[in-house]
Amino acid sequence: MTILYPALLLITLWVCFFVHYSSSLNWQMVSDVGVYGLVAAAVAFPVFHSEWGEFKFAGYIIAMASGIGLLGKMLIDAKRPDKSGNDSFPSNHTANAFAASTILAVSYGWIIGLLSYGLAMLVGLGRVKALKHHWRDVIVGLCVGLCTAIAAVALI
Repeated sequence: MTILYPALLLITLWVCFFVHYSSSLNWQMVSDVGVYGLVAAAVAFPVFHSEWGEFKFAGYIIAMASGIGLLGKMLIDAKRPDKSGNDSFPSNHTANAFAASTILAVSYGWIIGLLSYGLAMLVGLGRVKALKHHWRDVIVGLCVGLCTAIAAVALI
């Protein structure tokens, strides 16, 4: 029963993506909805199950991944492909999406992990297609999110 709610949410997000964006892909919206949905799922499901330790752990991992991404943006001056700023490297959307996906995979199993990692890959693809990031930004964001979550899981 624990796996049912995250699975339903992630399947619903997938269906919404395919129904809403199949005719006209707005990649910026895909990446925003994807990352916010994954982060919300990673912190909300422990609350629904009254698992406060898991809630705190998920918040800690996402805050760490986001902090590392923001630090990288401050230290590395990289122009975005659409020339909208100098904060392209690394992709914080991708870092947060993969950190949240790792939390969901560890907490709820491989089925949820498969769905959430697929959604996180869509977030990264959306950032490139929306001309907000280069591929290198997304790949480093993926590494930041995964490494942060895996290191936190290994330490606890």
